[in-house]
Amino acid sequence: MTTTVRVNSSVCGFTHKITGKLDGKNIIIDIDTPCQKIKAMEHMEIPMMETLDIKDNFVMDKAKEAQCTPICLVPAGVLHVCRMETGMLSKSLSKKSERVSIEFDEV
Repeated sequence: MTTTVRVNSSVCGFTHKITGKLDGKNIIIDIDTPCQKIKAMEHMEIPMMETLDIKDNFVMDKAKEAQCTPICLVPAGVLHVCRMETGMLSKSLSKKSERVSIEFDEV
């Protein structure tokens, strides 16, 4: 079974589809994206144990290599998929809540 999420980056105008599947001790991530920077992260085999810490983190390292901006939402989306695939985040609770958002009240 796989996990799929959609990341709507309305600030930059892109929508990204992130799909992940647990395969042994790795999470296989594929990203369908129109963003040239994120294309550098389109396919990743992420060691499960390298997603636990925010600082020492495979996904964040790949985002840095791809020169993602510090506010890019895709790495967080990838980490959500990793957590769901490893059982650290409930798929049913995630589906029930539907979305994670940042709302700009005062600009």
